[in-house]
Amino acid sequence: MRHRKGGYKLGRNTSHRRALLRNLVTSILVEDKVETTLVKAKAARPLVEKLITLGKRGDLHSRRQAISFLMTGEAVTRLFDTVAPRYGDRNGGYLRIVRTGFRKGDNGEKAFIELLGAEKVLDEKRQKRAESREKRRAAIADALAESQPSATGDMEKDQ
Repeated sequence: MRHRKGGYKLGRNTSHRRALLRNLVTSILVEDKVETTLVKAKAARPLVEKLITLGKRGDLHSRRQAISFLMTGEAVTRLFDTVAPRYGDRNGGYLRIVRTGFRKGDNGEKAFIELLGAEKVLDEKRQKRAESREKRRAAIADALAESQPSATGDMEKDQ
């Protein structure tokens, strides 16, 4: 019987599961929003919430505990400088899991896991991407427009 054997196994051994969750938590803290399977999102939620609570404490011991778990220094500085202060007056519930459908290959249920209050940051990122995409498209269109008249002019000269 599996009484009181909580937690998600995720079809992996202990070290692989720990590495997977550490990478996922690091990505969530750096990117604010990550798409993964629903079960992995549910497994990562308590870990992210514990780290945000450490970030809210903000002392040296909390920082060292976060460093020992997270994979990059960038994630640690972002946790303590931007993410944790965002939730100063909130007691838990820092994440949202949004189901997005099923994966085509194996029909696994996908979900977004995102930090609450990061909508402004994500909108800014989306806006910057759209602007850079428009600049690239304009540059390609200009280059194409410049090359087309010269190509037609060359053809007329040959005839």
